[in-house]
Amino acid sequence: MKKDASKIESIRPQDIEKRSFEIIEEEIKARGIPAPFSSGEDAGGDGSLLKKIVFRCIHTTADFDYASTLRFSKGAVDIMRDALRKGADVVTDTNMALTGINKKLLEKHGGRGYCFMADEDVAKEAKEREVTRAYVAMEKACSLHNTNAGRPMIIAIGNAPTALISLHKQIREGLFRPDLIIGVPVGFVNVTASKELIMETDIPYIVNEGNKGGSPVAAAIVNAVLYSL
Repeated sequence: MKKDASKIESIRPQDIEKRSFEIIEEEIKARGIPAPFSSGEDAGGDGSLLKKIVFRCIHTTADFDYASTLRFSKGAVDIMRDALRKGADVVTDTNMALTGINKKLLEKHGGRGYCFMADEDVAKEAKEREVTRAYVAMEKACSLHNTNAGRPMIIAIGNAPTALISLHKQIREGLFRPDLIIGVPVGFVNVTASKELIMETDIPYIVNEGNKGGSPVAAAIVNAVLYSL
C-alpha cells in the first residue's frame, strides 16, 4: 500500500488525545448520531459526562457502535460520579482492566482497585466447585463489600459473563448490593444474556448491549468519570 505523507498530521504528543476526540466528534456528527446517544436521556447530569464516557469507549476501541449500544440506567452517571467522589472501591474481573484504571486518581479520592482473579483461594474454590474463577471472585467482592460496610463499591466487568451471572445471583438473594455495575464483557457464550440479567435488576448499571466489550472498555468507563472529578 502506497503511503501518502501529505495526510500525516503534525501534532504535539500532548495534543494527540485532544485531536482524537475532535475526530470522534466530527465523525459522530457526520454519521448523524444524536446526543445523548443511546438510552442516556435519564442517565443523570447535564449529558456532558455521558458524552465523555461514550467518546472514551470509542477512543479506546475505534468502534463507533458504542454510541448506539451503551445503555445507562436512570441516574447511573451521577451515581457513579458520586460513588467515586466518596472513595468507592472498584473491583474488576481482570488484571488488565485493573491495570488500565487510573489508580492514582482513584486513590486520590480515597478509593482502591481490586481484582481477585489470581488469588489462590479463588482458584482453589473455583476448581473444587467446577465454576469459573470470575464467579468466585464476585463472591469475594461481596465479602469485601460487607467488610467495608458503608463504603461505595463499583464492579467493572469487561471479560467474564460468569461474573455478571454470579452478581445477579447474589443480588437476587439479597447478599450483595454494589453501587453500580459496569457490564461490558466481550465474547459469545452467555455474554448478551448475562448483560440482560444485570439490566433486569434494580442496581444502577452501564452496560453495552450485544457481544462487544472488553477489559479496556471497562477501564475506559471508569477513567472517563475519574477524569471528570
